[in-house]
Amino acid sequence: MQMSIPILIISVVLFFILFFGIGFLLNMLFRSSWIMVVLFPLIAISIVNEVKLIEYFRNPANSFMNLGERFGSLHTADIVILSSGLAGAFLAGIVIKMLRKKGYRMF
Repeated sequence: MQMSIPILIISVVLFFILFFGIGFLLNMLFRSSWIMVVLFPLIAISIVNEVKLIEYFRNPANSFMNLGERFGSLHTADIVILSSGLAGAFLAGIVIKMLRKKGYRMF
């Protein structure tokens, strides 16, 4: 299935803004500049994953092998969209650090 260019552009912008916003809020609340960058792999796994969480404990070998196959079968558009989310989370950490350095105190 092909993804059209407008849908790709909208998805990239949406993921960037979504993860920037969530990362910015989490960074303000927990006073940790990189919390969303650390949590992003877990979110990406939950987006790509088809296996239930309990299966990682019941049958870890097959679950992780299935996860590796799912990540290996991602299309370029999917990788670009997920990467834009990671970039948004990373930029949120940078912005929070800059604001704190300039004297802004959040919560």
